[in-house]
Amino acid sequence: MSQTHSPDVVIIGAGVVGAACAYYASRSGLSVAVVDRGSVAGGTTGAGEGNLLVSDKEAGPELALALLSARLWRELAAALPAQTEYEPKGGLVVAPDETTLGALRAFADGQRACGVLAAEVGPDELRELEPHLAPGRAGGFHYPQDAQVQPAQAAARLLAASGAARHLGEEVTEVLLRGGRAVGVRTSRRTLLAPAVINAAGTWGGHIASLAGTTLPVMPRRGFVLVTEPLPRVVRHKVYAADYIADVASDSAALQSSAVVEGTPAGPVLIGATRERVGFDRGPSTEALRRLAGQAARLFPVLAGVRVLRSYHGFRPYLPDHLPAIGPDPRVPGLLHACGHEGAGIGLAPATGALIAAVLTGAAPPLPLAPFRPERFEEPGEPPPASPSAAPPASPPRHHTPEEHP
Repeated sequence: MSQTHSPDVVIIGAGVVGAACAYYASRSGLSVAVVDRGSVAGGTTGAGEGNLLVSDKEAGPELALALLSARLWRELAAALPAQTEYEPKGGLVVAPDETTLGALRAFADGQRACGVLAAEVGPDELRELEPHLAPGRAGGFHYPQDAQVQPAQAAARLLAASGAARHLGEEVTEVLLRGGRAVGVRTSRRTLLAPAVINAAGTWGGHIASLAGTTLPVMPRRGFVLVTEPLPRVVRHKVYAADYIADVASDSAALQSSAVVEGTPAGPVLIGATRERVGFDRGPSTEALRRLAGQAARLFPVLAGVRVLRSYHGFRPYLPDHLPAIGPDPRVPGLLHACGHEGAGIGLAPATGALIAAVLTGAAPPLPLAPFRPERFEEPGEPPPASPSAAPPASPPRHHTPEEHP
């Protein structure tokens, strides 16, 4: 084992959330070390689509986090290299019938009160925004604040810009405790001492918490994505069916799927999204892929004859109330959590990093930390917090068994 190092902060996890924590901590004047058992963006981040969404979030703490992140991503897009592929393409949520459109209208009214830009569009305007969209839709809503990045590049560029020391391919085997306080970590190669340890381990956040002698009920939620052959820009926005919002808010463990379709600067079209809780099962699911392909073709008939070059999948870090854990853990002083963002980690990463940096430096946080308290799942006499998306827009009844993109 190599010699001991002593930065101000040790971050466990080199995904986009860990990279954002490193970036904002270093901008606050702190020395940072990042450790990961794999590579940069080697977990959930690298299996994501790069969604930066406000459109799928109900008024509440997560939407506030998303709006702050949307502003910070715009700033980062100007500061980071172009390889991040930041694209403010906007989102388009499509309703199949008047009932669903009415539910979307009520949903958007609540969002607008929080600062979201949402414009209702009729059937003709839908086709103007997306000429290849299937006819017969009742209407939808356009969200100009939705955007996208290339997730692995975004994480890599954030981490590089942070100047943090990187220790990749090193698994954390121990969170070091002294008098009940976290004072560093031990990896397979070195000891890193620091007055602050940040758990940004994504789906493995619960494991890291247990190494520190505490708990965090993070569970993996698997999702698949299809990648087509390169095409002209047949899909201009991020386009999804309204039932995707209900899937995001669902607590079911069974397979759910709803069409989310978007083009990319490189040409391929990305097609999601499925959700299911199957542990860390990495096996293929022909049923999940079949559903995605069929739903995408119904939304964009032009895709029916397009070749799918590959599929990939990842595991979203799911917490029971659909809110991430962000901030200090009072059960283990010195330990902070920044995980459990489920499918929204790429979009919420900058705001998470800014909140963590504020805690580390004693500055006023840009948003209240209370909704994201890591200890909230163990508070005696209190039920688990209700989901902030407990009342998603109505969608037609499903005829298959129900269960961000990875």
